[in-house]
Amino acid sequence: MTSLFVPGRLCLFGEHSDWAGTYRTINPDIEKGYALVVGTNQGIYASIKHHPQDLIFQATLNDGSQCAPIQLPMQPDVLLEEAKQGGFASYIAGIAYQILSRYGVQGLAVNNYRTDLPIQKGLSSSAAICVLIARAFNQLYDLQLTIQDEMELAYLGERTTPSLCGRMDQVCAFGNKPILMTFDGKRVNLEALPVPKMLFLVMVDLGGSKNTQKILSDLNNCYPYPKNQIHQQVQQYLGTINAKFVQQAASAIRQGDAKRLGTLMTQVQADFDRHVAPACPDQLTAPKLHCLLTHPALQPFIYGGKGVGSQGDGTAQLVAKDQESQLGAIAIIQRDFPEMQALSSTIAPQSTIKKAVIPAAGFGTRMFPATKVVKKELLPIIDHDGRAKPIILKIVEEAVAAGIEEIGIVVQKGDLETFQAFFQNPPKPELLAKLSPENQKYSQYLQSLGDRITFLIQDQQEGFGHAVYCARTWVNHEPFLLLLGDHIYQTQEQRSCAEQVLAAFTQTNSSVVGVTVMSGDIIHKAGCVTGTWREPDTILDITQLYEKPDLDYAKTHLHVPGMPESDFLGVFGMYVLKPEIFDALQTEIENNLRSKGEFQLTTCLERLRAESGMVGYLVKGQYFDVGMPQFYRQTMYDYAMSQTP
Repeated sequence: MTSLFVPGRLCLFGEHSDWAGTYRTINPDIEKGYALVVGTNQGIYASIKHHPQDLIFQATLNDGSQCAPIQLPMQPDVLLEEAKQGGFASYIAGIAYQILSRYGVQGLAVNNYRTDLPIQKGLSSSAAICVLIARAFNQLYDLQLTIQDEMELAYLGERTTPSLCGRMDQVCAFGNKPILMTFDGKRVNLEALPVPKMLFLVMVDLGGSKNTQKILSDLNNCYPYPKNQIHQQVQQYLGTINAKFVQQAASAIRQGDAKRLGTLMTQVQADFDRHVAPACPDQLTAPKLHCLLTHPALQPFIYGGKGVGSQGDGTAQLVAKDQESQLGAIAIIQRDFPEMQALSSTIAPQSTIKKAVIPAAGFGTRMFPATKVVKKELLPIIDHDGRAKPIILKIVEEAVAAGIEEIGIVVQKGDLETFQAFFQNPPKPELLAKLSPENQKYSQYLQSLGDRITFLIQDQQEGFGHAVYCARTWVNHEPFLLLLGDHIYQTQEQRSCAEQVLAAFTQTNSSVVGVTVMSGDIIHKAGCVTGTWREPDTILDITQLYEKPDLDYAKTHLHVPGMPESDFLGVFGMYVLKPEIFDALQTEIENNLRSKGEFQLTTCLERLRAESGMVGYLVKGQYFDVGMPQFYRQTMYDYAMSQTP
């Protein structure tokens, strides 16, 4: 059985320009269409498996309830007839019809076990379903389709139904990458945009209603040749005005300029209201949308915002100033607009690193006797949102927020059920019923994190290095992010700590050790590095790593030129490592090179450094240790204080 996730799509800029640009085949004076589109953090989760003859789809709605299964024979005439009927089943039938018309496939069984994407709110849930079906057939039958091939089939499948979707919706196939799209007649060009900084958005289901078909019908009446001034205004907006805004927005995304992005959204909405809304005033006047966008209490938290999709009172998008402002904006909306639903969304820098490893298999002897009944990685910390979160959850969230797609947690076999119960098993119905609606949604969020997690078993607890080695097969020759299972992190800039070390890897193409400044009186408790600065106070070319040196050795061998005599660079507890680290670990294990009875990582890091080089990155942030009672006690205080404005 294979698991898939397909997000919705958020049109940051350029709504309606996809279909408008296709009219160039009739009227070449029409401007090309341009749009900026990105996948949402929310979407459709499914498991898929082969079926010999039928197409079966079990759908789960946003509230967790399940619909009656859809079951159709894989016969072209039956699928086409169902597609033409309209409704939810038509999308599934339409894409299956297109696949069956081209490839010799059999059936497919899809269990859509979770949906956290708002439906019929301008986020292209129908396109996500079509992409999901195309991708499911592609993977199960090894059709060797590219992402663009999947997109094209999903588009053709949706157009087999009564849907009037444009060409941008299926870009959700690309996930959380901002895509600049150009629509020239039947031709579509795609360009993925780099994102240097995390951008924080808020999507708001306005709790209203709109008639998308009416909007599309009225606006399409303005094409291909304008018959009056309103038609001219619509074509001008979807043409030259839209082209200008999209190009400016693409530049803002490339620079990571959230303020400029928000300002452009506000300007775009104002121009849309002047030029386009008069063509369909009963749907596009959108009082709920404008009440939200101009709400005074929101303004300190956002740079701007606009409507989404076909516009109207469906969904809004806001650009938050930072992560704290994102949370603040959501709280304001929940307080002042109880009929609306606000969801967080981020656009993360794209990293070549897709996997993270978190060792969590130690006995926790230093936290005895608490660890007789609870793993140290499951001890709680009070987060800035007031939730009591297990340490491991904070670490997983650190990785996911940095763009990591898959997480391998190394555990003891006897602890596997405990970790699975937290991340992957829903609460028992009687407990779920006692939770608040907010906590019920949070339970679904935990399970969505669980979909990213693979548990790796360490049969014998033989040290940190051995725990990392247990991830060798799962990592599969890729560079990976390594996070300690008993550290949490707090950034001091907009990028998270994990984002910083991932960016250092991308910049240098070298294995990276996150480092922090430590005083001489505590350096004997940590790993230590030395070297020469490649970029002052940022990137260090490491010349030696040493585990827990005494102060005399550190002063003689590990001092970094330019730093005060009393300060050293200690290991931060965060690494990005090339897969060659496993060769060094294998040599260590095969030769039984134990240190104090365990296989250590530091000696292997030193071997990797000597063979292929390694850099240290001075992380702009703090780490908080929970591995010893005195550290845990201090962390409970220091971490709380670090959240104080």
